[in-house]
Amino acid sequence: MTQQAATVTGAQSLIRSLEAAGTQHIFGIPGGAILPAYDPLMDSSIRHILVRHEQGAGHAAQGYAAATGRVGVCMATSGPGATNLVTPLADAHMDSVPIVAITGQVGASAIGTDAFQEADIRGITMPVTKHNFLVTDPAEIPRTVAEAFHIASTGRPGPVLVDVAKSALQATTTYRWPAELQLPGYHPVTRPHAKQIKEAARLILDAKRPVLYVGGGTVRAGASRELVELADLTGIPVVTTLMARGALPDSHPQHLGMPGMHGSVAAVAGLQRSDLIISLGARFDDRVTGNLDSFAPGAQVIHADIDPAEIGKNRAVDVPIVGDCREVIADLTTLLRTEAAAGRTGDYEQWSDYVVGIKKRYPVAYDEPADGSLAPQYVLERLSAIAGPETIYCAGVGQHQMWAAHYIDFEQPRTWLNSGGLGTMGYAVPAAMGAKVGRPEATVWAVDGDGCFQMTNQELATCAINDIPIKVAIINNESLGMVRQWQTLFYNERYSNTDLDSKRIPDFVKLADAYGCEGLACDSPADVDATIEKAMAIDDRPVVVDFRVHRDAMVWPMVAAGTSNDDIKYARDLAPRFDQDEL
Repeated sequence: MTQQAATVTGAQSLIRSLEAAGTQHIFGIPGGAILPAYDPLMDSSIRHILVRHEQGAGHAAQGYAAATGRVGVCMATSGPGATNLVTPLADAHMDSVPIVAITGQVGASAIGTDAFQEADIRGITMPVTKHNFLVTDPAEIPRTVAEAFHIASTGRPGPVLVDVAKSALQATTTYRWPAELQLPGYHPVTRPHAKQIKEAARLILDAKRPVLYVGGGTVRAGASRELVELADLTGIPVVTTLMARGALPDSHPQHLGMPGMHGSVAAVAGLQRSDLIISLGARFDDRVTGNLDSFAPGAQVIHADIDPAEIGKNRAVDVPIVGDCREVIADLTTLLRTEAAAGRTGDYEQWSDYVVGIKKRYPVAYDEPADGSLAPQYVLERLSAIAGPETIYCAGVGQHQMWAAHYIDFEQPRTWLNSGGLGTMGYAVPAAMGAKVGRPEATVWAVDGDGCFQMTNQELATCAINDIPIKVAIINNESLGMVRQWQTLFYNERYSNTDLDSKRIPDFVKLADAYGCEGLACDSPADVDATIEKAMAIDDRPVVVDFRVHRDAMVWPMVAAGTSNDDIKYARDLAPRFDQDEL
């Protein structure tokens, strides 16, 4: 039904439009150019959460979106306010996270004059957004907001920026929410072509060593139930990428773990020795493939993705399928079930026994520190066991991210949030804040390194003031740990500028207390359980736990950058032995 037009300011029109688009929460900071919008926001049903840095607003919107499946919204002013959103926009673009960023811009007549706090944020963010808009006519505000939310949340999800001139916010206009959208040229394909599904099924039935290579697109599509059905029906081994952890339960017998540079031996071997890769919402990222020339040399490839630009971008494809992962998997399952009823099934038992055997021989494991100090892997194992699979975990980037991906058990989708493609330090705390706002009933742990934590820990103030009781586990090894690991392995232990001295400065327990949080510390394996249980029992304020871990712990397995996945190391001086002749 067409709404009757109402006379309002452009700022009122913007807030009404955000309400009409379903916005319930905005993370942001006011400033001169966006200030007109903050007045009607006071009367809105939307809860605005005042962050301490615009980067925090962007990552919080990401965490909100990744945890809920809804569009996350952040807001900033012009110039530096807007440019501080560039990193989370780029992060959301790499990881296909649906967010809408609203930024103020100088008045229309001042655009291009180098006015105070002017920046061409539309031009700056064009490479790292799915789409962006500059609005100078207040009449265009409702339509632009409606289009922004539609574009962000459909097809391959991603970030959209709406830059609104201050003059448009201050002008008088009429508000009318559009009855329909006019987006010529934007028609994402969600239904896969039946011919491609049929050809994919033929390859699957003919294969002897297939692997389901599951990427983050499966989570974004809400296709986990369909994935389990496909895996159960076929018996095909499954690998889940860093972005897809939880898409298939870790407890599933066919799950081989995470592939790639720091993947499990079984997952890496499974891809390398496969004769058919069924890629579902994955993009053959360099961290998965290693040296492309030597990646899975004997495999044919079925590549299903909602973004046609990803198909064949890095690896030649035998069967391309453009479509939503949930629909692709459902159609494949239906066809394969029909084939099975007619007596046509694949025979993968020997292959499955082979890769499961590798998983048993080379489990993801670690050595306890000889000096009795705290192993970071042990902390995460116990956190997983005590907090449980219902908990949402958000990780920063580095060693702690890889340890969390391996040693936390993921049984459900949308319980693992991290910066995968861009690798943004500082992601975890604000993302956890956004996740907790979107899923207030869930326990939310940020797993952070002492380096990452010091980039965005000011958002603890936001959490404390706004009653957002996240929990933070700092894996404190006094270092930029992953960089230090590379210096150990490739730079003759020359530790140039990786020592953070963070067991001394700052005192994270005092810092947490200063921010109105509960601060705890633990440096003994004997105290880990009690410390985690104490943190779990506190729900009226954020909790920060400083886990002071062994400094020289490393992430294994590892494939050195640019080398073949065949060169995977299980530990520093141990390469796994697996021979295809065993098949």
